[in-house]
Amino acid sequence: MALPGGVSLWITLLSFGFVLAALVGHGRRMLQLSLDPQGWWWLLLAVGFSLLSLVVNALGLGVVLRWLQLRPRWAPLVTLYLDTNLRKFLPGGVWHLAGRLAPLRAADGPLRQPAPLALALLAVLLDPLLAAVAALALVAVAGWQNGLALVCLLPLALLWPRWLAPLLERLERRQARRLKLEPEALTAPGEGLRESLAGYPWLPLLVQLVFVLLRFAGFACCVLAFDLHTSLAWSSWLAGFALAWTIGLVVPGAPGGLGVFEAALLLRLGGAIPEAPLLAIVLSYRLVATLADGLGAGCARLDGWLDRRAT
Repeated sequence: MALPGGVSLWITLLSFGFVLAALVGHGRRMLQLSLDPQGWWWLLLAVGFSLLSLVVNALGLGVVLRWLQLRPRWAPLVTLYLDTNLRKFLPGGVWHLAGRLAPLRAADGPLRQPAPLALALLAVLLDPLLAAVAALALVAVAGWQNGLALVCLLPLALLWPRWLAPLLERLERRQARRLKLEPEALTAPGEGLRESLAGYPWLPLLVQLVFVLLRFAGFACCVLAFDLHTSLAWSSWLAGFALAWTIGLVVPGAPGGLGVFEAALLLRLGGAIPEAPLLAIVLSYRLVATLADGLGAGCARLDGWLDRRAT
Protein backbone atom coordinates (compact mmCIF):
# COMPACT_ATOMS: atom_id res chain seq x y z
CA MET A 1 0.00 0.00 0.00
CA ALA A 2 1.43 3.35 -1.09
CA LEU A 3 1.96 6.08 1.47
CA PRO A 4 -0.30 9.13 1.04
CA GLY A 5 1.68 11.80 -0.80
CA GLY A 6 4.48 9.40 -1.71
CA VAL A 7 7.70 8.28 -0.04
CA SER A 8 9.50 11.55 -0.81
CA LEU A 9 6.97 13.58 1.15
CA TRP A 10 7.29 11.37 4.23
CA ILE A 11 11.09 11.35 4.11
CA THR A 12 11.01 15.14 3.85
CA LEU A 13 8.61 15.50 6.77
CA LEU A 14 10.60 13.11 8.96
CA SER A 15 13.89 14.83 8.12
CA PHE A 16 12.55 18.32 8.78
CA GLY A 17 10.86 17.07 11.94
CA PHE A 18 14.12 15.66 13.23
CA VAL A 19 16.04 18.87 12.50
CA LEU A 20 13.24 20.97 14.00
CA ALA A 21 13.26 18.86 17.17
CA ALA A 22 17.02 19.38 17.41
CA LEU A 23 16.54 23.12 17.00
CA VAL A 24 13.90 23.23 19.71
CA GLY A 25 15.99 21.12 22.06
CA HIS A 26 19.23 23.02 21.53
CA GLY A 27 18.03 26.43 20.36
CA ARG A 28 18.95 28.20 23.61
CA ARG A 29 22.50 26.83 23.55
CA MET A 30 22.84 27.73 19.87
CA LEU A 31 21.93 31.35 20.66
CA GLN A 32 24.84 31.43 23.08
CA LEU A 33 27.27 30.60 20.28
CA SER A 34 28.93 33.52 18.54
CA LEU A 35 31.44 34.03 15.76
CA ASP A 36 34.54 36.18 16.08
CA PRO A 37 35.88 38.09 13.02
CA GLN A 38 38.06 35.13 12.08
CA GLY A 39 34.99 32.91 12.12
CA TRP A 40 33.24 35.16 9.60
CA TRP A 41 36.30 34.99 7.36
CA TRP A 42 36.12 31.21 7.52
CA LEU A 43 32.48 31.34 6.40
CA LEU A 44 33.41 33.65 3.53
CA LEU A 45 36.10 31.19 2.48
CA ALA A 46 33.47 28.44 2.69
CA VAL A 47 31.38 30.30 0.12
CA GLY A 48 34.44 30.48 -2.14
CA PHE A 49 35.14 26.75 -1.88
CA SER A 50 31.46 25.93 -2.47
CA LEU A 51 31.34 28.14 -5.56
CA LEU A 52 34.57 26.62 -6.88
CA SER A 53 33.12 23.15 -6.36
CA LEU A 54 30.20 24.03 -8.64
CA VAL A 55 32.61 25.06 -11.40
CA VAL A 56 34.53 21.79 -10.97
CA ASN A 57 31.25 19.85 -11.10
CA ALA A 58 30.35 21.64 -14.33
CA LEU A 59 33.74 20.67 -15.75
CA GLY A 60 33.05 17.14 -14.53
CA LEU A 61 29.92 17.07 -16.68
CA GLY A 62 32.15 18.08 -19.61
CA VAL A 63 34.55 15.24 -18.84
CA VAL A 64 31.60 12.83 -18.81
CA LEU A 65 30.52 14.17 -22.19
CA ARG A 66 34.04 13.67 -23.55
CA TRP A 67 34.04 10.13 -22.12
CA LEU A 68 30.84 9.53 -24.10
CA GLN A 69 32.67 10.68 -27.27
CA LEU A 70 30.94 14.09 -27.36
CA ARG A 71 32.77 17.40 -27.80
CA PRO A 72 31.82 20.07 -25.23
CA ARG A 73 32.46 23.78 -25.48
CA TRP A 74 33.72 24.39 -21.98
CA ALA A 75 32.72 27.98 -21.21
CA PRO A 76 29.08 27.64 -22.39
CA LEU A 77 28.83 24.30 -20.56
CA VAL A 78 29.95 25.84 -17.25
CA THR A 79 27.49 28.69 -17.76
CA LEU A 80 24.66 26.24 -18.51
CA TYR A 81 25.46 24.17 -15.42
CA LEU A 82 25.55 27.17 -13.07
CA ASP A 83 22.41 28.66 -14.59
CA THR A 84 20.37 25.47 -14.17
CA ASN A 85 21.80 24.45 -10.79
CA LEU A 86 19.24 26.38 -8.73
CA ARG A 87 16.44 24.35 -10.32
CA LYS A 88 17.38 21.41 -8.10
CA PHE A 89 15.39 23.15 -5.35
CA LEU A 90 12.17 23.00 -7.39
CA PRO A 91 9.61 20.31 -6.45
CA GLY A 92 10.47 17.04 -8.12
CA GLY A 93 14.23 17.49 -7.87
CA VAL A 94 14.85 16.74 -11.57
CA TRP A 95 14.34 20.10 -13.25
CA HIS A 96 18.04 21.01 -13.18
CA LEU A 97 18.64 17.85 -15.21
CA ALA A 98 15.78 18.67 -17.57
CA GLY A 99 17.19 22.17 -18.03
CA ARG A 100 20.45 20.69 -19.36
CA LEU A 101 18.88 18.21 -21.77
CA ALA A 102 17.50 20.63 -24.35
CA PRO A 103 20.70 22.73 -24.69
CA LEU A 104 22.81 19.57 -25.10
CA ARG A 105 20.59 18.65 -28.05
CA ALA A 106 20.50 22.14 -29.57
CA ALA A 107 22.64 23.25 -32.51
CA ASP A 108 23.75 26.37 -30.63
CA GLY A 109 24.22 24.59 -27.30
CA PRO A 110 27.37 23.80 -25.31
CA LEU A 111 28.32 20.89 -27.61
CA ARG A 112 30.12 21.29 -30.92
CA GLN A 113 27.63 18.82 -32.37
CA PRO A 114 24.17 18.24 -30.85
CA ALA A 115 23.85 15.04 -28.83
CA PRO A 116 21.10 12.47 -29.36
CA LEU A 117 18.52 12.39 -26.61
CA ALA A 118 19.84 9.07 -25.30
CA LEU A 119 23.43 10.32 -24.88
CA ALA A 120 22.34 13.68 -23.45
CA LEU A 121 20.18 11.95 -20.84
CA LEU A 122 22.95 9.44 -20.17
CA ALA A 123 25.42 12.27 -19.45
CA VAL A 124 23.19 14.21 -17.05
CA LEU A 125 22.37 11.00 -15.14
CA LEU A 126 25.93 9.69 -15.03
CA ASP A 127 27.26 12.97 -13.60
CA PRO A 128 25.47 12.75 -10.19
CA LEU A 129 25.89 8.98 -10.10
CA LEU A 130 29.68 9.33 -10.30
CA ALA A 131 29.57 12.05 -7.64
CA ALA A 132 27.66 9.74 -5.29
CA VAL A 133 30.09 6.86 -5.87
CA ALA A 134 33.09 9.17 -5.29
CA ALA A 135 31.57 10.52 -2.07
CA LEU A 136 30.83 7.02 -0.75
CA ALA A 137 34.42 5.97 -1.44
CA LEU A 138 35.61 8.81 0.81
CA VAL A 139 33.72 7.31 3.74
CA ALA A 140 36.48 4.68 3.91
CA VAL A 141 39.11 7.27 4.96
CA ALA A 142 37.86 6.97 8.56
CA GLY A 143 38.74 3.29 8.78
CA TRP A 144 36.73 0.06 8.99
CA GLN A 145 33.74 1.54 10.92
CA ASN A 146 32.22 -1.89 11.61
CA GLY A 147 32.20 -2.78 7.92
CA LEU A 148 30.72 0.48 6.65
CA ALA A 149 33.92 1.27 4.74
CA LEU A 150 33.65 -1.94 2.70
CA VAL A 151 29.97 -1.32 1.93
CA CYS A 152 30.76 2.21 0.73
CA LEU A 153 33.59 0.99 -1.54
CA LEU A 154 31.43 -1.64 -3.26
CA PRO A 155 29.68 0.88 -5.60
CA LEU A 156 33.06 1.43 -7.30
CA ALA A 157 32.59 -2.03 -8.84
CA LEU A 158 29.25 -0.95 -10.34
CA LEU A 159 31.08 1.45 -12.68
CA TRP A 160 32.41 -1.35 -14.86
CA PRO A 161 30.37 -1.26 -18.12
CA ARG A 162 29.01 -4.77 -17.49
CA TRP A 163 27.20 -3.52 -14.36
CA LEU A 164 26.89 0.16 -15.23
CA ALA A 165 24.96 -0.37 -18.47
CA PRO A 166 21.88 -2.07 -16.92
CA LEU A 167 21.91 0.40 -14.02
CA LEU A 168 21.93 3.39 -16.37
CA GLU A 169 19.29 1.78 -18.56
CA ARG A 170 17.01 1.53 -15.53
CA LEU A 171 17.76 5.14 -14.54
CA GLU A 172 17.16 6.35 -18.10
CA ARG A 173 13.75 4.71 -18.30
CA ARG A 174 12.73 6.04 -14.90
CA GLN A 175 13.84 9.62 -15.53
CA ALA A 176 12.38 9.56 -19.04
CA ARG A 177 8.98 8.82 -17.52
CA ARG A 178 9.40 11.62 -14.96
CA LEU A 179 10.48 14.08 -17.67
CA LYS A 180 7.77 12.83 -20.08
CA LEU A 181 10.28 11.87 -22.78
CA GLU A 182 9.61 9.39 -25.55
CA PRO A 183 11.07 6.03 -24.45
CA GLU A 184 11.56 5.00 -28.11
CA ALA A 185 14.25 7.71 -28.47
CA LEU A 186 16.43 6.23 -25.72
CA THR A 187 19.40 3.93 -26.13
CA ALA A 188 18.59 0.38 -27.10
CA PRO A 189 18.75 -1.89 -24.07
CA GLY A 190 21.65 -4.19 -23.27
CA GLU A 191 24.54 -4.12 -25.71
CA GLY A 192 23.50 -0.80 -27.31
CA LEU A 193 24.02 1.07 -24.10
CA ARG A 194 27.17 -0.84 -23.18
CA GLU A 195 28.77 0.18 -26.48
CA SER A 196 28.30 3.85 -25.52
CA LEU A 197 30.47 3.40 -22.41
CA ALA A 198 34.20 3.79 -23.01
CA GLY A 199 35.51 1.40 -20.37
CA TYR A 200 35.81 2.28 -16.68
CA PRO A 201 35.21 6.04 -16.11
CA TRP A 202 38.50 6.74 -14.30
CA LEU A 203 38.88 10.40 -15.28
CA PRO A 204 35.21 11.40 -14.74
CA LEU A 205 35.34 9.68 -11.34
CA LEU A 206 38.54 11.55 -10.41
CA VAL A 207 36.98 14.91 -11.28
CA GLN A 208 33.92 14.10 -9.19
CA LEU A 209 36.22 13.14 -6.32
CA VAL A 210 37.79 16.62 -6.50
CA PHE A 211 34.28 18.11 -6.57
CA VAL A 212 33.23 16.29 -3.38
CA LEU A 213 36.49 17.24 -1.64
CA LEU A 214 35.84 20.90 -2.48
CA ARG A 215 32.32 20.57 -1.06
CA PHE A 216 33.90 19.18 2.08
CA ALA A 217 36.41 22.06 2.13
CA GLY A 218 33.45 24.44 2.38
CA PHE A 219 32.02 22.35 5.22
CA ALA A 220 35.43 22.21 6.94
CA CYS A 221 35.56 26.02 6.90
CA CYS A 222 32.24 26.04 8.78
CA VAL A 223 33.74 23.63 11.34
CA LEU A 224 36.73 25.96 11.76
CA ALA A 225 34.44 28.98 12.03
CA PHE A 226 32.90 27.48 15.18
CA ASP A 227 36.30 26.22 16.40
CA LEU A 228 35.10 22.61 16.64
CA HIS A 229 37.83 20.98 14.56
CA THR A 230 39.60 19.48 17.59
CA SER A 231 36.50 17.56 18.68
CA LEU A 232 36.92 14.95 15.97
CA ALA A 233 39.64 13.75 13.58
CA TRP A 234 39.41 15.30 10.14
CA SER A 235 39.07 11.85 8.60
CA SER A 236 35.92 11.31 10.68
CA TRP A 237 34.58 14.73 9.70
CA LEU A 238 35.16 13.85 6.03
CA ALA A 239 33.57 10.40 6.33
CA GLY A 240 30.52 11.79 8.13
CA PHE A 241 30.09 14.59 5.61
CA ALA A 242 30.56 12.31 2.59
CA LEU A 243 27.97 9.82 3.85
CA ALA A 244 25.41 12.51 4.72
CA TRP A 245 26.00 14.32 1.40
CA THR A 246 25.42 11.10 -0.54
CA ILE A 247 22.25 10.35 1.39
CA GLY A 248 21.00 13.88 0.67
CA LEU A 249 21.75 13.32 -3.03
CA VAL A 250 20.24 9.90 -3.60
CA VAL A 251 17.44 9.51 -1.02
CA PRO A 252 14.12 10.78 -2.35
CA GLY A 253 13.10 13.74 -0.25
CA ALA A 254 13.09 17.50 -0.35
CA PRO A 255 14.71 18.98 -3.49
CA GLY A 256 18.39 19.75 -3.10
CA GLY A 257 18.64 17.36 -0.15
CA LEU A 258 17.11 19.98 2.16
CA GLY A 259 16.58 18.45 5.57
CA VAL A 260 17.81 15.01 4.52
CA PHE A 261 21.50 15.98 4.52
CA GLU A 262 21.16 17.81 7.83
CA ALA A 263 19.32 14.96 9.54
CA ALA A 264 21.80 12.36 8.24
CA LEU A 265 24.80 14.35 9.48
CA LEU A 266 23.24 14.95 12.89
CA LEU A 267 22.49 11.24 13.24
CA ARG A 268 25.97 10.22 12.09
CA LEU A 269 28.05 12.64 14.19
CA GLY A 270 25.63 13.57 16.97
CA GLY A 271 27.04 10.97 19.34
CA ALA A 272 30.60 12.32 19.06
CA ILE A 273 29.97 16.08 18.88
CA PRO A 274 27.83 18.32 21.14
CA GLU A 275 24.59 18.76 19.23
CA ALA A 276 24.22 22.54 19.62
CA PRO A 277 27.49 23.51 17.88
CA LEU A 278 27.07 20.65 15.39
CA LEU A 279 23.64 21.99 14.49
CA ALA A 280 25.11 25.47 14.08
CA ILE A 281 27.75 24.07 11.71
CA VAL A 282 25.18 22.12 9.68
CA LEU A 283 22.84 25.10 9.28
CA SER A 284 25.67 27.51 8.48
CA TYR A 285 26.91 25.12 5.81
CA ARG A 286 23.44 24.94 4.28
CA LEU A 287 23.33 28.74 4.12
CA VAL A 288 26.85 28.88 2.67
CA ALA A 289 26.12 26.26 0.01
CA THR A 290 22.82 27.89 -0.97
CA LEU A 291 24.51 31.29 -1.21
CA ALA A 292 27.15 29.75 -3.49
CA ASP A 293 24.37 28.24 -5.65
CA GLY A 294 22.76 31.67 -5.95
CA LEU A 295 26.06 33.40 -6.74
CA GLY A 296 26.87 30.82 -9.39
CA ALA A 297 23.48 31.23 -11.06
CA GLY A 298 23.77 35.00 -10.84
CA CYS A 299 27.22 34.97 -12.48
CA ALA A 300 25.90 32.73 -15.25
CA ARG A 301 22.93 35.05 -15.89
CA LEU A 302 25.23 38.09 -15.87
CA ASP A 303 27.57 36.40 -18.34
CA GLY A 304 24.66 35.66 -20.66
CA TRP A 305 23.39 39.22 -20.38
CA LEU A 306 26.85 40.63 -21.20
CA ASP A 307 27.13 38.31 -24.22
CA ARG A 308 23.77 39.50 -25.52
CA ARG A 309 24.80 43.14 -25.03
CA ALA A 310 28.06 42.51 -26.89
CA THR A 311 26.23 41.11 -29.88
